[in-house]
Amino acid sequence: MAWQTPPRSSRPRRGRKPRRRRPAAPPMRAPLGARTDPDLLRNAVSGVLVIDKPVGMTSHDVVQIVRRGTGIRRSGHAGTLDPRASGVLVVLLGPAVRLSEWVAASDKRYMATLRLGARTDTYDAEGRVLEERSCPDLTPEQFRQVLEQFKGEIEQVPPSYSAVRVKGRRAYDLARQGKEVRLKPRKVHIYELELLEWEPPEAVLEVHCSSGTYIRTLVDDIGKVVGCGAHLVGLRRTQSGHFTLRDAVPLARLQEAFLAGDWYKYLLPAADALPDWPLVELNADEVDKVRFGHSLPARWENLPEGQLIRAIGDQGDLVAIMEYNAEENLLKPRKVFFVT
Repeated sequence: MAWQTPPRSSRPRRGRKPRRRRPAAPPMRAPLGARTDPDLLRNAVSGVLVIDKPVGMTSHDVVQIVRRGTGIRRSGHAGTLDPRASGVLVVLLGPAVRLSEWVAASDKRYMATLRLGARTDTYDAEGRVLEERSCPDLTPEQFRQVLEQFKGEIEQVPPSYSAVRVKGRRAYDLARQGKEVRLKPRKVHIYELELLEWEPPEAVLEVHCSSGTYIRTLVDDIGKVVGCGAHLVGLRRTQSGHFTLRDAVPLARLQEAFLAGDWYKYLLPAADALPDWPLVELNADEVDKVRFGHSLPARWENLPEGQLIRAIGDQGDLVAIMEYNAEENLLKPRKVFFVT
């Protein structure tokens, strides 16, 4: 049988590796709608998610879930909620994170459950018991009289097991290492402190307080006045600023919405984060000027001098936080939130 030369295309070339086949191009995906386009969401979304945080997660854990679910890295919470606490956690997305200094400073409301008879080093049920004492036989009215002492402006020392920084380190890190932690007292305001339930040794309180108030410290201080010690066994934040539990979506439901791709239905406009602030609407020319940091002649009546004002575009998007100067009759930008 005569030798047959294999076709040129099938002969291996000397010194060269056989050419690999290029994988077929993946099928084209239909474009997503404007509201769900990932690139659009990452670059243009600015708003607020009000989340009902479950017990057992840190506020940072929730923010990480939001970042993964939305694809928006620029996200942050406006006011820490302890891992053992549940309730309203406000998360700001996109340029709206720049509102954090004002949103986090808003008042809070809590439902707090305390247990009399024992003090702990963390002021809550997770801590090591420092001392136990029998409780005096108090009536509800006598306990309410104790609570009266804590209404108004008071001084608090934050717990050693807290996120307060001491020379650049978190206080709880030092406390866990057995080091002595000395924190300075701070002034807070307790607007309301009501007894809701009285089942000794436990009591349920409703607390309306200023930002920065430690409910654990409040409970520990109440225990000192009663004389038998106390610690926090349950905490639920029912309101943060304007937002209440009625505005909040449970985290599990929000995670389902991330998978379904319709989470944006829970997104609130950034301007809603500060609803009590005055509001002005800018026309297209004014938006362009503010975008580049220019002041505007004040064409609106009765603007409050020195007070911060929300400026929105014709679509309701927050354009800037501005301040009115009566002497010059100008609205001056303090922070610009224009996104492209």
